[in-house]
Amino acid sequence: MQEMAKSPYHESGEMSRKAFYSFHYVRDSHRVAQIRSAGVIEGNQAVSDNAWEEVKRGGDAAIKRWIDNQLYGKSVAIILIGSETAGRKWINYEIEKAWNDGKGVFGVHIHRLKNLAQLQSPKGANPFASIPLTNGGRLSSLVKAYDPPYSDSKDVYRYITQNIPLWVEAAISDRRR
Repeated sequence: MQEMAKSPYHESGEMSRKAFYSFHYVRDSHRVAQIRSAGVIEGNQAVSDNAWEEVKRGGDAAIKRWIDNQLYGKSVAIILIGSETAGRKWINYEIEKAWNDGKGVFGVHIHRLKNLAQLQSPKGANPFASIPLTNGGRLSSLVKAYDPPYSDSKDVYRYITQNIPLWVEAAISDRRR
């Protein structure tokens, strides 16, 4: 039996969503790989250690250019929140750039997904709480940070992969209002 080709369009007629994943690479790359490998939302390509080191050698301007290019054409930025995500310079830049470009933005706590050593980690702070708005408020008042209600890594994974398409649409819809 021949398999039907996957349409690049949603039932609504809109193009499929493309996501930019933001996360603390050193601490959470394996947790993030689990989410990416589910293939639920098309995301930016994972960058190798060597490629990232090359980008970093170019200095802050090169890093900003790389991030800007990665965000281009994406409809949403998904911040995968680990124990050390909040307050990181480049994650803050990614959040602010995505927000200022009018993209949907939301976060997902991933601390209960196991890493390569089969360990969970402490819950990290909400990274949107440190991003100021022009009205004096914080981005956390406008952007959701989802925290899966399970403690078992497999249940957390299932919850995230089942809900991430809904969260993407909600974040994009919130930006349109």
